[in-house]
Amino acid sequence: MTAITPLRPQLRTRRINLDTGRENVVVISRRSTALRPEVFRGFSRVELRSGAKVILATLLLTDDDNLVSPGEIGIAEPAFRRFAEPVDSYVAVTPAPPPVSLDAVRAKIQGKTLTPSEIGSIVDDLTRFRYSDMEIAAFLVGSASFMTSGELLALTDSMSNAGTRLKWTSKTVVDKHCIGGIPGNRTSMIVVPIVAAHGLTIPKTSSRAITSPAGTADTMEVLTRVDLSVDAMREVVTACNGCLVWGGHVNLSPADDILISVERPLALDTREQMVASIMSKKIAAGSTHLLIDLPIGPNAKLAKASDAMRLRKLFEFVGDHFGIAVEVITTDGSQPIGNGIGPVLEAQDVMAVLANEPHAPADLREKSLRLAAHLLEYDSALRGGAGYARARELLESGQALRQMQRIIEAQGPTICRNEVGDLTADIRATDDGVVSAIDCLHLNRLARTAGAPLDKGAGIKLFKKIGDRVERGEALYRIHAFEQSGYDLAVAMADAGSGYAIDGDSLRSGARH
Repeated sequence: MTAITPLRPQLRTRRINLDTGRENVVVISRRSTALRPEVFRGFSRVELRSGAKVILATLLLTDDDNLVSPGEIGIAEPAFRRFAEPVDSYVAVTPAPPPVSLDAVRAKIQGKTLTPSEIGSIVDDLTRFRYSDMEIAAFLVGSASFMTSGELLALTDSMSNAGTRLKWTSKTVVDKHCIGGIPGNRTSMIVVPIVAAHGLTIPKTSSRAITSPAGTADTMEVLTRVDLSVDAMREVVTACNGCLVWGGHVNLSPADDILISVERPLALDTREQMVASIMSKKIAAGSTHLLIDLPIGPNAKLAKASDAMRLRKLFEFVGDHFGIAVEVITTDGSQPIGNGIGPVLEAQDVMAVLANEPHAPADLREKSLRLAAHLLEYDSALRGGAGYARARELLESGQALRQMQRIIEAQGPTICRNEVGDLTADIRATDDGVVSAIDCLHLNRLARTAGAPLDKGAGIKLFKKIGDRVERGEALYRIHAFEQSGYDLAVAMADAGSGYAIDGDSLRSGARH
C-alpha cells in the first residue's frame, strides 16, 4: 500500500510594502481559509515552500482584509526579495521547527565550548535567515562571555566560507581596515587611489554605516556607484588596480553583516567577535597583506594602549593561521579626523586632499599618507623606508587624484544627491579659551540625528579641533540638515551639550547666535 503524502495548505502570495529590516516576516488573515492560526501558536516561524524554494519567516496575524484576504499570505519586502516568487503564486505554508543549531547556542550560553561543526551549523543557519533577532542576540551574548582560540578560528573560517570568495591574479593583494568609532576618518578613499596609482592591487570592500553618520561605502556613493556585482568589481580592479565598493553587495561574509546588525544596538563589541568579523571579510576578499588601524582615545573603541596590544595579538594570531600578513598600528583617536562628519561633507574632505587644495584637512592628509606608506612597503621593488616619500609623491603629483577619477568613472555614475543640507545652525563657544577635548560619540549622535547617513548631505562641519584657541561666540561647528524634525532635534542636543571642552573644563553646552 502506497503512503499518501498529506497536502500542505496553500495560499496565494501578496507583496506587502513593509520594510522589516533583515527579518523575514509574513502575514495571514485571522480568518485564513487554508490555515488555522491556532495551529501555529507553538511555533515562532512558518516555512514557505514553492517547488525547491524554501524560506522561513516570522508569522503575524491581521484582522484587516485590505492587507491580506483569507486566501492570501502577505510577504514583507525583505522576504519577498529572497523568496523571489511572483505575486499571486501559490505557496505551501507549514509550521517551521526551530533550527537544529539552536541547541549549540543553548550549549554556549551554558558555558560549553563549541566544535567547528557546531559553529559552522550556526553560521549556515544565520546566512539562510533562519534565526530571529532574539536568537542571534542569544548567540552573541553567549559568545561574549568567553570564546576560545579554537572557537575564534572556527567562527572566522565558517564566516569567510559562507558567501563569495574572491581570488586575484596578483601575488600581492593589499588591504586596510580601521576598527571605527572616529568621525570623519575616511582615509580609505585616499589610501586606495595612492596605492593603486603605484601599481599594487587593492580591491577595497567597505561597509555602510550602522550606528555612525557615514561608512566608507556611504561616502564613496556620493561620488560613484558602489553596489557593484562581483564581475563588475573584477573589471574595475583589472582596469584600475583597485576599487571602493560596498561589501554587502558582493556577499562577502554575509553572516557578519547579520551579526553586526544585532550586535551594535546591544553595544556588544568583544575582541574575539570583532576579529572574526574583520578577518572573515578580508579572507573572503582574497587579501594577502592587511593593515589594521586601531585608534586609541577616550571616546574611541580602545581607550588604552594595553587594550590595543591585546587586540593586536588576536589579529596576528588569526592572520598567521590563515596565511595573511597582518600589520597592526595604533593611531590618535582623541578627536574627529578631517573637517566633515556625514557622507557629502566627508567626500568633500577626501577630494580636497586628493586635489592638494590649500584648505584640505591636514590631519586627514597626513594620516592617509602614513597608512598608504605602510601598504606601499609591501612592494618588494620599493626600497625599505621609502613608502612615505612615494605616497607623498603620488599625492602631490596629482597621480592619486587621476587614479581616483579613473576608479569613479569605472564604477559608474551615482544616483545620490551631493549637495549639503540647507538647514544650518552654528554651535558657538560659550567661553574664551583653548579646545581641550572633543566627544566623538556625541558628535556622531548629533550628525545622525541631523539625518546622516540617510540624508547624505546632513551632518556636521567642524571649525575647531583640540588645541585651537576660541573666543566666546565663535563657531565650533555647523549642523547641516534637510528635514526640519531632524534639524530641530540635533540643534536641541547641541544646545544641551556641544561635545567640546574648553581649557580642560567639562564637555559643555553650546550657544547659537
